[in-house]
This record gives sequence, structure tokens and C-alpha cells, in this order.
Amino acid sequence: MPDMLIAEWLGKPLWMWAGFLSIVIALLVFDLGVWHKEDKEMGITESLWLSLFYFGFAIIYGAGIWWAYEAGVITTSDQTHAGITFFTGYFIEKALSIDNVFVISLIFGFFAIPRKYQYRALVWGILAVIVLRGIMIAVGAALVQNYSWILYFFGAFLIATGIKMLFVPEGDPDVSKNPVVRFMKKRMRVTDELHDQKFFVRKPDTKTGKVVLWATPLFLALVVINIADLVFAVDSVPAIFAITTDTFIVYTANIMAILGLRALYFALAAMVHRFHYLKYSLAIVLVFIGLKIFWNNLVGKFPPEYSLGITVLLIAAGIIYSLWKTRGDAPHERPAP
Repeated sequence: MPDMLIAEWLGKPLWMWAGFLSIVIALLVFDLGVWHKEDKEMGITESLWLSLFYFGFAIIYGAGIWWAYEAGVITTSDQTHAGITFFTGYFIEKALSIDNVFVISLIFGFFAIPRKYQYRALVWGILAVIVLRGIMIAVGAALVQNYSWILYFFGAFLIATGIKMLFVPEGDPDVSKNPVVRFMKKRMRVTDELHDQKFFVRKPDTKTGKVVLWATPLFLALVVINIADLVFAVDSVPAIFAITTDTFIVYTANIMAILGLRALYFALAAMVHRFHYLKYSLAIVLVFIGLKIFWNNLVGKFPPEYSLGITVLLIAAGIIYSLWKTRGDAPHERPAP
């Protein structure tokens, strides 16, 4: 094997990073080039089947990580169980992303993006997520490596975020007041209408008559969605770093969860109001993960298998209670606590 491939980057050989990114790219190529070659509106049934495919793939991938750790093929930088921490991070990221679905649906509604073009925008957005999440996680890993006390900051931040989620009412964001939208419309030429699935088109300038490049509302929606993803990552990335400082596990768990979320979007968008009470169990999860950092450093290592079990039970309880409590509610109805 060439020396370049066995050289380490962020604690893991380059072949592991290259292998994972190759898998993700292959999935996206298959998704856009074969499964959704033609733009069409995705129904709830197809969304659920596609989500099941990505979920199954993530489980198989996580099982491979688990086996590789048990076999000694890979080790983690903090000596925690790689398979357990992967699944813990995966489920937390998956659950935290559900509220992101509601924001995405608001963004698509604001830009009047038809459902048949929404999935293409979401999948292309994965490419930006791969880069942006990678940058955030690399920065986080560098901070943890050079300033170990930053984990206490992450823990305190997660506890404060969880408490805020428990007691502070949430409001619906106003996309029209988004500074990114205002900046792009002021600095770029943006068409008033869509041009099928195109992000850019060439058409005459309204002032000079010269043919120039214009952005379409679909491109603006793509940018705003990825900015929203970064905002949500401010919670999810520290949460996974609180579970493990292994950068490879943090990154792969994040990306695997986001891949499945894009597929599940069309099923969740129609029933996201049914998951309103999930935020309370997620708040408790964040407080638990934050407290675990202090426990690990002041008392002793909290068993990772217990952490996974508690996380899954809390998330499952939140989902079940939400579905029971909101039975019969109208779509997009946000019940009061």
C-alpha cells in the first residue's frame, strides 16, 4: 500500500477517510444518477423506503466499525468502544436533525420550490455538508487536542442548551429577514422564477442587455438550507465530541445521519408536527451528555454501553410520547407544552 494511504490524518490512516468518502460519493451518484435521474415529486412511501435503505446502510457500516474495533483493526484516540460511540453519535445526530426538517420546509416554502425539485437540492446540499461539517469537526478536534479543557466548555454548553430547550419556547424563523438572503439578493443577480432544476442560468442583464450569469431561487434555497445546517451543527458536533474525541467516528456518524435525513425529509415534512415533544427528551439527552463529561473527568469513565442505552431509550421515549400526544393533530400544528 502506498505510503500516502497509510499516512495518518486526524488520527486515522488516509485510506479510511478515502474509503468513507468514496462510499458517500458512490451513494450520491447512485441516488442522483440512477434512482432520481428524472426530477419527480417524491411520495411518502418512496421517502420511507429510501430512508430505510440509508438507515440499513448506516447500521451495516456501524457494525463494520464495531467488528473492526473488536478485531483490533482500528483503535480510537480516546480508547472508547468505536462501534458503541458511532451508534450513540448517529442516533443523537439523527434525532437532533428532526427539527431541521421543519426549518427546511419553511425555506422551500418561502422560495416556492416545487416538491419535484426539492430532493435534488437536498442531495446536492450533501456535498456542501461534507465539506462544512468536516471543517467544523477538524477545528473542534484541533481545539480538543490542544486545549483539553475545551471539553468542559462543550459540556457546560450542552447542559445550558438542554436547559434552554426545556424552558424557552421556540418560534418559527422568518426566512425573509435572514441576513444571508438579503445579502445574496443585494449582491447577486437572482431570477424571479425557477428554471427547472438549474441553480444558475444565463440571460440578458436588465440594465445592459448583455447575457450574464443569474442565480435561481433554487440556488438561494440551497445556500440557506446549508447555513441552517451549520447552525444546527453548533449543537450536534459538541454533543458527539462529548461522547468521543475520535474525529473519524464524529465525522462518519454525522454524515451517515445526514444522508438518511435528506431521504426521510419528505415523510417527516408531512408529520413533523407529530414530533414536537421529542425536543424535551433531546434536551435531557444533551444535559446527560454534558454531565457525562464532568463525570468522566471527576469520577471515572462512564460505561459507553450505558451511554448508548440511555440515549436510545430517551430518544425512543420522546418519539413514542410525541406520536401518542399529538394523535389527531392537524399538519404543521405546533401544540403548546
